[in-house]
Amino acid sequence: MPQLTIQQAFELALSHHRAGRLREAEQIYVQVIAFAPQHADSLHMLGTIAGQSGRPQAAAKLIRQAIALNPNCAEAYNNLAVVLRDMGQLDDAIAAWRRAIVLKPGIFQSHSNLGNALREKGEVDEAIAACRQAIRLQPGDAKAHNNLGIALKENGLLDEAIAAYQESIQLAPSVAEPYHNLGNALKEKGQFDEAITATRQAIALRRDFLQAWISLGNSLADQGLLDEATAAFEKAIELQPNYEKAHSNVAATLNERGDLEKAIAAPRQDVDSNPDFAEAHLNLALTLLARGDFERGWQEHEWRLKCNHPHAARRVFAQPHWDGSPLAGRTILLHVEQGLGDTLQFVRYVPLVAQFGGRIIVECQPELQRLIQRMHGGLQVIARGQPLPAFDVQSSLFSLPKIFKTTLASIPAAVPYLVPDTHLVDHWRKTRLVSTPGLKVGLVWVGNPAHKKDRFRSIPLDRLSPLAQVPGVTYFNLQKEDTQRQPDRAPSALLPYPLLSAQHDFADTAAAISCTDLIITVDTSVAHLAGAMGHAVWILLPFSPDWRWLLGRADSPWYPSMRLFRQPALGDWDSVLAAVASALHELVLKAAMNHVPEL
Repeated sequence: MPQLTIQQAFELALSHHRAGRLREAEQIYVQVIAFAPQHADSLHMLGTIAGQSGRPQAAAKLIRQAIALNPNCAEAYNNLAVVLRDMGQLDDAIAAWRRAIVLKPGIFQSHSNLGNALREKGEVDEAIAACRQAIRLQPGDAKAHNNLGIALKENGLLDEAIAAYQESIQLAPSVAEPYHNLGNALKEKGQFDEAITATRQAIALRRDFLQAWISLGNSLADQGLLDEATAAFEKAIELQPNYEKAHSNVAATLNERGDLEKAIAAPRQDVDSNPDFAEAHLNLALTLLARGDFERGWQEHEWRLKCNHPHAARRVFAQPHWDGSPLAGRTILLHVEQGLGDTLQFVRYVPLVAQFGGRIIVECQPELQRLIQRMHGGLQVIARGQPLPAFDVQSSLFSLPKIFKTTLASIPAAVPYLVPDTHLVDHWRKTRLVSTPGLKVGLVWVGNPAHKKDRFRSIPLDRLSPLAQVPGVTYFNLQKEDTQRQPDRAPSALLPYPLLSAQHDFADTAAAISCTDLIITVDTSVAHLAGAMGHAVWILLPFSPDWRWLLGRADSPWYPSMRLFRQPALGDWDSVLAAVASALHELVLKAAMNHVPEL
C-alpha cells in the first residue's frame, strides 16, 4: 500500500464493507493487519466479515483479539455478542451485550439484540425492559415495536402486545411479520375475525409466508371454517411439501369435518413417507379410536409420547414401563398424563392391575385424590406434584387400554367404580340440596376455558332455554364458581342453585351428583365422574366430539348409564337441546306416573 496510510487503507476497506463488497474489504483489512498486527479496528471488522460469511468461530476469535487491544469498544462487544448468539452461546452473548451497553448506553442495536436474547432465554420481564429502552432510543423503528410485542405476548400481556404490533404496522405498513404476530395475539384473545383479517394481510404482503398460512388455517379452524382451514394448510404444504406441522393440521381438520376416510388416508400417507412422523401416527390413532378400531388405535396412540402435541405429556422415569407381566409383589406406579376426564375414565383399570399381584401407587391430580382413595382400601394415592415413594415399574393410566388389549367388547365397564363418601352425601342432602318437588337435575354448561376446543363444546347458559320450558324440573348448578359464566339474559329457571365453590374437590362433586336424579352436561370431567359412578348422565356433544364418544352412537360402551346427544351439524345446539328437552319431558311424565325412569 505505497500511497496510502494505514488509516486511509482502513477507511477504504470500511467503505467497501459498508457497500457490501465483503471480498474487497476483507483483502484490505488483511493487508492492514499485515502492516499493523495490533490494529484493533481492522481485527474487529475482519471478524465481523467472518461472522457475515458464516464462519462464527473465526469471527469470535478475531473480535476477541480486537477487544483485548481495545477493551472499551462497545461496537466490538455488540458484534461479538451477535456471533456468540449464532454459535448458541446465549449466556455469553447476553454478557457481551450488557458490556456493550455499559460502555455505550446509547447503542440502539445492543438494547434491541439484548431484548431478543433475554426473551429467547425465558427472562421475559428483562427482555421487555430492554425492548422498551431500544424504543426510547429509536422510537421510529418498526422492528423494535414488533420485538416488544413478541415479549409482551409471551408474558401474557395481550392488550399491550397488540398495541405494540399495531404501532409497528403503523410505522412499516408493508412489512408482513407484525400483521402475522398481531393475528396470533388477537386469536389468543378470542378475537377470531380480527385475527383472520390480520393474518390474511400478512399473506397479502408475502404470499410465501409459511407460518402465516399455518396461523390462518388454525384461526379458520377455530371459527369452524374447516374447508377454508384445510385449503390454508394445503397451501403451506405446497410451499414446503415436507412440513410436518401442515400435514398434521390437514389430518386434524379432516377429522373435525367428519371426513374420516380422508382423515385416515392422509396420516397413513404421511406415515408411509416418514415412518417416524409422530404426529401423523397420533392423528391416525385418534381417527381409528373414534371408529372403534381399538386394536390398531391403541398401538398408534403410544406415539403421543414422542411428539409435541396437546395430547402428549410424557413423563420420564428411571423405572421401566410395565409390559403387563405379573408383578409378583413389585410396586407399580400408575401416573396421570392428561386431563381430569382422562384420569376418571382410565382409573377403572386399577382393579385389573391389582390382579397381577403387586402393590399399586396411583398418582392423580390433587382434586381427585380423596375420591380415588376410596377405590380400594390398600391403594396408595399421591397428588401430582408431591414426592413419589419408591416403585419398581410404571405406566401412564392412558397406556393401560393398550396393555390390556382393550376392544369395544372388552371395555371394563362395570360401574360404579368410583363411589362417594356416604357422610359427604348426607351432608350435601342436609345443607346444600334443598327439598324440592319434581326431578333434580345437575347442570354443567361450560368446560375449562383453556381447553383448545372449549368454544365448540361449551354452551352459553341462555342457549339452554328449551330446558327451562320443561315443567317439574329443578336445576342445580354443578359448575365450579370460577367457570360458571352465567349471562344476565338466561331464563330464571336456568339460574340453578349453585352447589360448588372453586375450593371443592371431586369428592364433593361426587356427593352432589349422588343427590340428583340426573346430570345434564357438556363434555367435561363431570360427565366422566357421573358415568364412573353409574349415575344417570346425559352428555351434549359437538359435531366433531372427542374420539372416546365414538361415532353415531347414543350410548357409550365406557359408561352404561350415559346417553349421548350429538350435534347433527357443526354448531347446531338447537337440535341437540330440542332433543334433550323432549327426552326430559318424557322423563318427568314417567316420574309423575310413578314409573321408574329409564335414563
